[in-house]
Amino acid sequence: MNLRSLAQSLIRLILGGLFIFSGVIKMNDPLGFSYKLEEYFGADVFNLEFLQPLALPMAVFLVTFEVVLGLLMLIGYLRAFTFWSMAGLMAFFTFLTFYSAYFNKVTDCGCFGDAIPLTPWESFTKDVILSVLIALYFALGLRNVKPIMSRFWARGVMGLAVFAMAFFTNWVYNHLPVWDFRAYKPGTDIAKAMAPAEELGLTPPQYDVVYTLRKGEEVMEVSGTDYVAQKWWEKPEWVMDAEATRNIKVADGYEPPVHDFAIAPGGEDQTDQWLAYPESYWLVAYDFRRADMAQLERMCREFQKLHDAGIPVVGLTSTDLSEVEALQARTGTSFPWSNGDGTALKTIVRSNPGATHLRKGVVVKHCHFNDFPAAK
Repeated sequence: MNLRSLAQSLIRLILGGLFIFSGVIKMNDPLGFSYKLEEYFGADVFNLEFLQPLALPMAVFLVTFEVVLGLLMLIGYLRAFTFWSMAGLMAFFTFLTFYSAYFNKVTDCGCFGDAIPLTPWESFTKDVILSVLIALYFALGLRNVKPIMSRFWARGVMGLAVFAMAFFTNWVYNHLPVWDFRAYKPGTDIAKAMAPAEELGLTPPQYDVVYTLRKGEEVMEVSGTDYVAQKWWEKPEWVMDAEATRNIKVADGYEPPVHDFAIAPGGEDQTDQWLAYPESYWLVAYDFRRADMAQLERMCREFQKLHDAGIPVVGLTSTDLSEVEALQARTGTSFPWSNGDGTALKTIVRSNPGATHLRKGVVVKHCHFNDFPAAK
């Protein structure tokens, strides 16, 4: 094997392996990837809100396509299709990550799910490197790529792979991710995961505010530090656009993996109390409008049995509490509910509704509504 063939084979192995790894990691949590797509489609990023209802099928298609391309690259089958598809995907994702990084729109690209969190600039750098590898792969000549098996076997392998991916995706969607990399994974001590950097003797990240100032058609962005040092308030011709004010991270540091979380039935913060219980159960339904209501009502009745037996149970939702009261009236239940941040609740369990079991604030188990048993 000459140097040219060796280099192309190495690039082929790297690209194929990374595409498969990235796709499988996201395929393990299709809901999580769909939430990330919804974030990109939001009004404050690309303003494509009409695509948000399609986020889940798009997520499933993208991760499946990613794995398929990785396998095709390794096998050496459909060489031109594989190259141009990879090049197109990388051009798209490179633009996406640059936009996120430069405009500070999405703080975690979701490229490797929750398994390997990357900042937007780290993700952009990764995409640039992969784009260079794809260009080198093409420059070395597609005709030099030798398939490792016959067309018959390649088609068979790809067919089996697509079937396996469809089965796996359906399983994790209707149950829970096989590998849990989230902040609330089993074994997590919620109180410790919420502790701030100062409490742990660590350095927190540093932030600065950015003001947008306007003078006629001129627009200028000024950091909070410069605003004070240069006394911009003494320049009345410059008007501050308060709605455009934002915070930016200027130095990395430790950030608690669990944040924006509280248990506050009736508006009273009882988080510490709930995390201290020897045993407790949470019914998590981040959004009633998107929940399986028949399953939610069934789980409410089962949770009420636990409540009647003296076991601490609480419902967690971001839905308006008037809808919670309507649910309680329909199901004849009275256990407490707490209103919280929807993003945090979606992170707890990939099921709407879902259940979480804790012992002294340590996560024991999560349960999808399809697997939730009757209370005993």
